[in-house]
Amino acid sequence: MNRRQALTTVAASATTVVATGHAAAARPEPVQMSLALEDYAQPWKTPDPNVANRMNVARVPDDYFMPGRFAGKTVLVTGCARGMGKAAAVRLAREGANVVGVDILEQLGAKTIAEIAAAGHRATFVAGDISKDSVCAEMVRVCVTQCGGLDAALNNAGVTDALGPDEAIDYLRQRDRVMAPLHLAGDAYWQRVMDVNATGTFYSMRHEIRQMLAQNRGGAIVNVASVAGLVGFGGTSAYVASKHAVNGLTRSAAIDYAPFGIRINSVNMHTTETPMFDRGREILAQRSATGYKDTGIGLAKIFNLLQYSDERKRGSTAAEQAAVMLFLLSPESSYITGATYQTDGGFVTI
Repeated sequence: MNRRQALTTVAASATTVVATGHAAAARPEPVQMSLALEDYAQPWKTPDPNVANRMNVARVPDDYFMPGRFAGKTVLVTGCARGMGKAAAVRLAREGANVVGVDILEQLGAKTIAEIAAAGHRATFVAGDISKDSVCAEMVRVCVTQCGGLDAALNNAGVTDALGPDEAIDYLRQRDRVMAPLHLAGDAYWQRVMDVNATGTFYSMRHEIRQMLAQNRGGAIVNVASVAGLVGFGGTSAYVASKHAVNGLTRSAAIDYAPFGIRINSVNMHTTETPMFDRGREILAQRSATGYKDTGIGLAKIFNLLQYSDERKRGSTAAEQAAVMLFLLSPESSYITGATYQTDGGFVTI
């Protein structure tokens, strides 16, 4: 990748890891890398004949990280198996964190954590469904027993429907479990989405905050909501309700725990290129193939500002979302709490 500045020598902690995720030894090693990023934007490859000087915003590189930023910190990441959770877990580990990853996708989640450990970082996996209080209790217990405590948590796990995360999509058989306007929404769709997104976030925060209070050294929590938690979206009644609940929990908890040095914020993305987004698109495509019709008003606005301005109309990447998550988890964001960050490319601005 291109860099605008000369390479800088920085010290990063390289940790030898055994299969269980325990650190056998740690020794700082000099790492040659640049913290400089590319230019802010790049010209369209094919100039727009109607608008001169059109630019694409440059992406944060997928492998970008800031060595040592989380050295000595233990960070919990739910939904670590793929997408934004995986991107965040990998970058946290590269920045020095002890990572405890949690996912209902047991094999894929374990594979992600094994890859992090194989790269020389300290990482532990907990399999489970965050809609179960016992799982949330266990993931925090593992942070304490394996790493000595909990400094920060990224509550990223979430669902858009009641399908299994790796279940094959068959819309005609699954209509009661997938996104729908309220009068067509099935009980299974409503219950599962609320159980994971709202109740699961509640359970996660409850155990995380209890541990942070017991430690008496503060901490940071970032909840992954959605632009659907800031505004209304057509045809996704349970998802919109659940993500508004996530933002409500964020704001309420920020008030209660600011006096104890615990900062709590959320991120709210629009189109993000992840497996979850791809599955949602497939569900809508299959629904459309059945002849389904609605008023169309739910799609009156499709693009966000940066998406509209991009030559390929791209959504955000997992790395771009993780960059903001990690900033909010880090001590760099020391004066930010109760914020519902719009990581939506400007969607709610227009």
